[in-house]
Amino acid sequence: MAATTSRTLDLLSLLQSHRHWSARELTDRLGVSERTLRRDVERLRELGYGVESTRGVAGGYRLEAGTGLPPLLLTDDEGVAIAVGLRSQATSGLRGAEHTTLSALAKVEQVLPAALRRRIEALQSHAAPAGGFRPGRTAAAASAAVEADLLGLLALCCRDSERIRFHYTDASGADSARIVEPYRLVPIRSRWYLLAWDRDRDDWRTFRVDRIADVFQTRVRFEPMPLSEEEAVTRVESAVRRRDRVLRATVVMDLPVAEATAAFGGYGRDVSPVDGGRRAAWSIEGDSVEHLAVHLLWIPADVAYRVDGPPELADYLGALAARFAGLAAGEG
Repeated sequence: MAATTSRTLDLLSLLQSHRHWSARELTDRLGVSERTLRRDVERLRELGYGVESTRGVAGGYRLEAGTGLPPLLLTDDEGVAIAVGLRSQATSGLRGAEHTTLSALAKVEQVLPAALRRRIEALQSHAAPAGGFRPGRTAAAASAAVEADLLGLLALCCRDSERIRFHYTDASGADSARIVEPYRLVPIRSRWYLLAWDRDRDDWRTFRVDRIADVFQTRVRFEPMPLSEEEAVTRVESAVRRRDRVLRATVVMDLPVAEATAAFGGYGRDVSPVDGGRRAAWSIEGDSVEHLAVHLLWIPADVAYRVDGPPELADYLGALAARFAGLAAGEG
């Protein structure tokens, strides 16, 4: 009986994950005969699932809407998404449906494993709401482009005040290793952002979660700085607005990283090694092409380099070079 029940649940899971299955596909997946498959389909129908069957070459089975709500099979990530959504709706106040929202939430959380409940609680307590969401959109919906496991892990590290290391890819494609003290997850315009204190840069930094990879938990706890939820959201929103209007470029120099860092001082914190450290890549940003061009004055005169940036920067540098050449030739 246990094997029969397990097989029937496997069949239900397959039907829920795909629009249409042929009988051959299902028998191959389940390792059963067509006769056994038909019996399992009948068991699902007795439980209230509407399973439609069609004959012929293109025949098979598909799950259709029924007259009532039958039990659902959910993956761990699906269970977390539903519970987070229900919690968000319950706290924001769904007018006229407060009781049913709380009732549904209680039923879901009652059957969740302890590890999943811990992830949900961390997400709920350390995911600060922001004003950039469209009406009716829950925090869970913003994680569509982010692995649920990553989001849950970061939320736990925020809650537990645990220092972490990870690799981060910025907007220009440059990769860097970061060690941070995570504080809050903030959703803005369908993206998740992590607000953290960057220990190497000795300042607050905002990281897009979908650009974070290879998170390592150090097991080292830190003493959180006093930072309210409103302050966290304000910091992230300000950083995102600035990034939306900022211009970025990468300067690749024939200069070892150590020498570049020494030459640029505090401005060299965004220097990364290229070609095994023999050359350095410097990520620069500014509100205008003029601001970007000023960075180039820091590079020693005897160092060769190239600039990878927006077309308007190349146009500006070309015009600037022509102007300086004219001035050098004594042209007015």
